[in-house]
Amino acid sequence: MTKLKSSELINTGFTLLFTLVLVFNFNSIENSTSLLAGYILLLIVQVIFIKVQPKSKTVEYLKDIALPVVSVLFIFDSMTYIVHGVNPEDIDPLLIMADYRLLGVYPTVWLERFINPVLTEILQLCYSTYYFLPVILGISLKMKKEEQGFQEGLSLIILCFYLSYVGYILFPALGPRYTMAHLQHIELKGVFTFKWIYHTLNSLEGIKRDAFPSGHTGITLTVLYVAYKYHRRLFFIYLPISVLLVFATVYCRYHYFVDVIGGVGLFFVTLLLYRLGGSV
Repeated sequence: MTKLKSSELINTGFTLLFTLVLVFNFNSIENSTSLLAGYILLLIVQVIFIKVQPKSKTVEYLKDIALPVVSVLFIFDSMTYIVHGVNPEDIDPLLIMADYRLLGVYPTVWLERFINPVLTEILQLCYSTYYFLPVILGISLKMKKEEQGFQEGLSLIILCFYLSYVGYILFPALGPRYTMAHLQHIELKGVFTFKWIYHTLNSLEGIKRDAFPSGHTGITLTVLYVAYKYHRRLFFIYLPISVLLVFATVYCRYHYFVDVIGGVGLFFVTLLLYRLGGSV
């Protein structure tokens, strides 16, 4: 039998888990038939690629980078239907209350005093790098022939993604851009690309209950951790972008402050589970 890499086990295992979640809640999830067909196809492709022994760089990149990216994106897109089909009660009021009790203010409203079109533009751009930081890191590690770092990084990053999806199912929340719009007095405006990026992300992601925990925070910290261990030069390039990215989650009204705390917790849970898995 082909020995499974940890990344393959995580990818296939969580795909199977979400498939079972879909099956057990089939009648309450919209588009469940199409989603199930997609999940079955994804599982088949994953199993086929597990058996493939790459004999070229193209096949290797398809197996180690393209397939995990496609899997993560497909499952993320399916959360549009799965989260509310499984758990229809949003917890936004609890998160809003938690923010206020922790800080004494509503963070997105309080931050209006710092709103500036140039700052908004920069922060929205940094927020958008979230979609590229893991891929660039993976390709860079491959090019460095740092296979151990690549495999560890891939395992940690996809584990963090999938754990965040579990969090969305357990704690569905829309986020302040939807629930607190009536309290905001100043509209966010950028300089050049803000409006296009903002509406593009909204149209691509759709309305998902994906505020808690902050996947942007958890994944960014995971990427930084891997970069620090295996690609120090890239780490120092990523660091200022990542700080601004995490700040942008609240400034740009995508997340509550407690979502960011949840994202930090997500990072540490990811590390803990990965290390526990490695010790078994």
